[in-house]
Amino acid sequence: MSEFTEKLIKEAEDLVLNKFPKIIIELNELMEDESLNVKSMKEIKSDVNIPIPKAPTFNNDHKEPNLKKRKVDDCDGEIMGTHVYVLPNGVSPSNNKLTKLIELVKPRIRQLVEDTNMLKMWILFLIPRIEDGNNFGVSIQEETLGEIRAVESESAAYFDQISRYFMSRGKVITKIAKYPHVEDFRKTLEEIDEKEYVSLRLVVAELRNHYATLYDMVTKNLEKIRRPRNSNAEAMF
Repeated sequence: MSEFTEKLIKEAEDLVLNKFPKIIIELNELMEDESLNVKSMKEIKSDVNIPIPKAPTFNNDHKEPNLKKRKVDDCDGEIMGTHVYVLPNGVSPSNNKLTKLIELVKPRIRQLVEDTNMLKMWILFLIPRIEDGNNFGVSIQEETLGEIRAVESESAAYFDQISRYFMSRGKVITKIAKYPHVEDFRKTLEEIDEKEYVSLRLVVAELRNHYATLYDMVTKNLEKIRRPRNSNAEAMF
């Protein structure tokens, strides 16, 4: 157990002091990448691949075509459209540009979750046994630990944000399939894509800020985190 603890402490300090600055620079460069700085939101627009059906035509006798009447049911206050089993043009694709951006950002989120988990264990191993007095350094450890836990929780929530985007987008696409003539559903899909693009850019900025904040907090209090009780106080007991 002592070997595992020593190894983790060494890796955690190397992570903060040597790897964090590199990660911060990489994330800052990613923020300046053209994929996160589109000039117009029209660039992320994606074709839903669901055509608008043509309106029924009239015959030469100027009579309406013999169309079979369909009953429109009301389910929980929502008008239900026709059941869609096959889309006329095949698959309605995901937004390819946003999907690629998500694939670029997700590993960064996972990395931060793993890094904060290591830092959390590092500080837990450094917290000394409970004693009366001289606990100022311990309070610094606990405050740093609380910040790390908050970052870990917030970072994990970014995964839920991504899954909610795909779920919301899928629901709107089913509406478009049922009601292809309603333009507002198509506009809603564009708004969802634009919102996700802005959210992804904010996520990258937050990842960078989290790394910078943790680096600043740990390095400023590194000695107290390593040795929360000074040697003079220990000699008194």
